[in-house]
Amino acid sequence: MSPPPLRVPGDLLVHLRRARDHMDRHYTEALDLAAVAAVAGISKHHFQRLFTATYGRSPAAYLSQRRIERAQDLLRATNLTVTEVCHAVGFASLGSFSSRFSELVGETPSEFQRRWASTGAPRIPGCFVFMWGLAERRG
Repeated sequence: MSPPPLRVPGDLLVHLRRARDHMDRHYTEALDLAAVAAVAGISKHHFQRLFTATYGRSPAAYLSQRRIERAQDLLRATNLTVTEVCHAVGFASLGSFSSRFSELVGETPSEFQRRWASTGAPRIPGCFVFMWGLAERRG
């Protein structure tokens, strides 16, 4: 018999949303669970349980999906290389990025980029992307 689903108190939802919004704004940075939980004002273990119960995935899975969604945007619209996109969206490892991208999207980043390049839409030059802040710079 499985335990009953975790019910998140309504007063904590605003704190979870604040932490999720923080992750959305700072997805390019190296975020750790304790720091994001601190934004919500609760312990990291409690945050992990409540976030997963509320959003249906762990904070790490949510952050990873957010990064992959942004990577898809950059691969579609820019002439950045896969490696540049990997680092621009917050992944430290190209291998981890490619594996996670393939898992979520169903094709490699290179295949995805090649497929979108074949549509003939003009691409935004990478120098313009970084100069105008369309991709977050890590530093």
